[in-house]
Amino acid sequence: MTFWNQIKSIFTEAENSSPSVPTVHELIQRSDEELTAYEHWKTTAGPRRLLDWLSHQYGRHKDGRGTDETIGFLNVQSSQGFVIYFREMNYTREEINHFSHYLKERVLTLDYRSDISDRRIFPRNHWIETQERHYLKPNILYNDVLMDQVFGNIMIEFELRDELPHNLRLRATVYNDSLFEAKGSFGGLIMALAG
Repeated sequence: MTFWNQIKSIFTEAENSSPSVPTVHELIQRSDEELTAYEHWKTTAGPRRLLDWLSHQYGRHKDGRGTDETIGFLNVQSSQGFVIYFREMNYTREEINHFSHYLKERVLTLDYRSDISDRRIFPRNHWIETQERHYLKPNILYNDVLMDQVFGNIMIEFELRDELPHNLRLRATVYNDSLFEAKGSFGGLIMALAG
């Protein structure tokens, strides 16, 4: 294949890409510098401030009071979660990235395992979207009757548009099946994360 055909092939792949077939799909691998910065960030007030704010907003949501415009909560039959619109807040991309990894780290302390952490990049109509995702599953406990899903499968997604932070989502999905049960509530998950 000639060089020019390779270039055309790259642009064709980009045009035909979508969330399910991204132009770029790779595992998230953090450099030593990123890991050092993350470890330092965890020693600051940043994680505690964000978790306290999240817990407070969830409490307001549950009580039927208004929440900040920068957060929304999802509550449908099989999924519950939140989205934080960081584009409206005064946090850097690095801080949001740290918070995403921190949420993953907190979930792992709840007897979960990391299924995959990946990055997908693909064009939308008016921007290039990057999704950095952590997908976590409970370490299923088998008993005589049902398998405990704990809080369900958890997806944490940090979305960027044209490399600018857009939002951060966390969604817990429970399978309604005769083989599974979920003993933990979403409120319990928020409390455990904020713990």
